[in-house]
Amino acid sequence: MGNLFWPGIVAALVFGFWVDAFSAFQYHYFNETEFSLLEAREQPYSSLIGRSPLMVGLTLIPSAAAKGAVCLDGTLPGYHLHRGYGSGANSWIVNLEGGGWCNDVKSCVYRKKTRRGSSRFMEKQIPFTGILSNSAEDNPDFFNWNRVKIRYCDGASFAGDSEHQAAQLQFRGQRIWLAAVEDLMSKGMRFAKQAMLSGCSAGGLATIIHCDEFRGFFPHTTKVKCLSDAGLFLDAIDVSRGHSIRNLFSGVVELQGVQKNLPRTCTNHLDPTSCFFPQNLIANIRTPLFILNTAYDSWQIQSSLAPSSADPRGYWHDCRLNHAKCTASQIQYLQGFRNQMLNGIKSFSRSYQNGLFINSCFAHCQSERQDTWFADNSPVIGNKAIALAVGDWYFDRAVVKAIDCPYPCDNTCHHLVFR
Repeated sequence: MGNLFWPGIVAALVFGFWVDAFSAFQYHYFNETEFSLLEAREQPYSSLIGRSPLMVGLTLIPSAAAKGAVCLDGTLPGYHLHRGYGSGANSWIVNLEGGGWCNDVKSCVYRKKTRRGSSRFMEKQIPFTGILSNSAEDNPDFFNWNRVKIRYCDGASFAGDSEHQAAQLQFRGQRIWLAAVEDLMSKGMRFAKQAMLSGCSAGGLATIIHCDEFRGFFPHTTKVKCLSDAGLFLDAIDVSRGHSIRNLFSGVVELQGVQKNLPRTCTNHLDPTSCFFPQNLIANIRTPLFILNTAYDSWQIQSSLAPSSADPRGYWHDCRLNHAKCTASQIQYLQGFRNQMLNGIKSFSRSYQNGLFINSCFAHCQSERQDTWFADNSPVIGNKAIALAVGDWYFDRAVVKAIDCPYPCDNTCHHLVFR
């Protein structure tokens, strides 16, 4: 099971992009791999906007070592910071990097030899695009904020605190999170007038787990909100009637000592693994939260609903890689997944302070990619792009509770297709 979630494999994949000449849809084509490419940083997306993105250097956190806040292999954690200016000088976006999980010793030992488990293998510079872009044209509401990406090197959504001495593994995600925030506070974030915690995929889950904690770092006069992108992982039954994602999450929670860092509003009545699922957390988060998710999340289709381990005869193989090859009954099954997602957010959506953008696309992570965040042909619901929806919600310009009609009604999607 762990093999399905190893992130290091993705680095060598070839990325390609083109528009289908006979359709209004856009497709992103990838080679197939054991671990979905969806959690790789989309560095090639600069080609989609015709210009080079801002490259931001890595800053390690020397003070983290004394706190035991280290990556899986014991190296220092780090982040990338690009300073704000002008009207954004005292506003901060803290983005938590995604990149799967490791749920057993074998997968974590593998992971510690990659950028997802060691700062020794992290890129020295990464592109800031989408919500992290410094271009007003590409990121109209947040381009001049202080923008930070905290690197992910623990494998438990910044929530573990344990170790495995025999395998020389440090599970210190919670400590990394705290050490990074403390370091950023010393660099001016303590003066923030506005702040937003965001993240995609495993980072989107981390955003949900840490949202209220993030709010607590600031005085009441600071406007604080959270944005979870592609982090709404459902406790779903797979195509073999098994529990692929619950088994994965159970391993993560138990191995990495996550239980003590999960919200007590959940763990006081549910088991720890259930409290790693956002559907059991979001209704009790006090801080305003925006959920951005595709109704047919590509990662969840590939790795939770129809992983190869649950589909030994390959009935779902083609559908898993390309939604256009799904049979009518498979699409019906995926509509059931969408319905489960909408049911899971009902209580959450009743709060006026929360925001929603659930579009009917086969994709994963839309806030950090320029083509999906804000571009001439970005996905929209009701003619509003994701960047404008998030901005309207954050600045209280409008109530945003956007839920798309079911597939295949939306012709603005940027679908992901795998080979």
